[in-house]
Amino acid sequence: MKFIADFHIHSKYSRATSKDMDIEHLDKWARIKGIKVLGTGDFTHSEWLKNLKEKLEPAEPGLYRLKNDGANSETRFILTVEISCIYSKNNRVRKIHIVVFSPSFKTCEEINTRLGWVGNLRSDGRPILGLDARELAKIVLGISQDCLIVPAHIWTPWFSVFGSKSGFDSLEECFEDYTKYIYAGETGLSSDPAMNWRLSALDKITLISNSDAHSPQKLGREANVFDTEISYPAIVEAIKSKDPQKFLYTIEFFPEEGKYHYDGHRACELRLSPQESKKYNNICPNCGKPLTIGVLSRVEELADREDGFRPVGATPFKSLIPLGEIIAEATSQTVATKKVIAEYQNLIKKFNTEFEVLLNVSSQNLQSATLPEIAEAIVRVREGKVSVEPGYDGVFGKIRIFSQKEQKERAKQKTLF
Repeated sequence: MKFIADFHIHSKYSRATSKDMDIEHLDKWARIKGIKVLGTGDFTHSEWLKNLKEKLEPAEPGLYRLKNDGANSETRFILTVEISCIYSKNNRVRKIHIVVFSPSFKTCEEINTRLGWVGNLRSDGRPILGLDARELAKIVLGISQDCLIVPAHIWTPWFSVFGSKSGFDSLEECFEDYTKYIYAGETGLSSDPAMNWRLSALDKITLISNSDAHSPQKLGREANVFDTEISYPAIVEAIKSKDPQKFLYTIEFFPEEGKYHYDGHRACELRLSPQESKKYNNICPNCGKPLTIGVLSRVEELADREDGFRPVGATPFKSLIPLGEIIAEATSQTVATKKVIAEYQNLIKKFNTEFEVLLNVSSQNLQSATLPEIAEAIVRVREGKVSVEPGYDGVFGKIRIFSQKEQKERAKQKTLF
């Protein structure tokens, strides 16, 4: 069965998350988006785990669904958590985020018991532990070989395995003898698979993509598309094997839109390409402080292949923009306006899910269902006909589907009417 999965999210118990990140809202928005399998996030937090156990019941092996929801129980939940490991290794402070997949509540409880000896699991849904990433892998896989250890958003500067501020230059440097148990890495919003293909050392792992959502509306901004049995073992096996018949493709942000794609210094509103940063020796020319070196620079630094190289057997990907953002630009509104929300709801009502609209509905059917500029914008995004002002140092990039000239012409036409 073909389905979409988003494994890495956070609950309302994580910092800087929406109060709506509860099971009911997650189930509702997964259905709106068209996500079949959704990570729970935050299973190390005792209140969230209690919540999950109270409100979910077993479905297929290793997956769960809402209790007492009858035929409406379409969403399947998979038990996941992101853990922040902050520790010193080889005379440097390391800050690595790791996503852990668990096959059962029992396994979650055993993991929580062990990690509870290391640090405080109650203070945040994404716990911060003074634990070497290798030791985390050892503990988790020692409890269950069915768990999956995935380095999160592997290129972002501050908290990732290859991050410019606190990461490593290889998986082996980070995980040592446990590298053989690292089957996947998460691309993150500021990189896409094509950027990762430039590093031959990543050929042996599967590149997965997830939303890292902090609010329900952000679910699925990155995701994974499978064609396999819906169960924990089948999903994990599809990831481990990179079988192109089972793991079909990933859904990606345009990486330039990610908030760490370029180098820069937010305080000085300075955005720089890797070449420009080198010219300034990675120092802000305005204030003299170090630049935050972004994902593109880090890829350039570690790459052993030219841009455009595609490995044999690489999992394909499709770059999309969330539907609300497309409607907002096409109508010259902001995402939260009533007009944009109404048109979003109109398209969901007509075509069932956001991913159906973004990926599958024909241009002709879009033209008959919505404003011509919205239909045109959706088709342009599918074709990659967008321009982006790259994000940098925590500032999201600005994406444009229509040129400024086109926007001005449309504004003139509306004025004439």
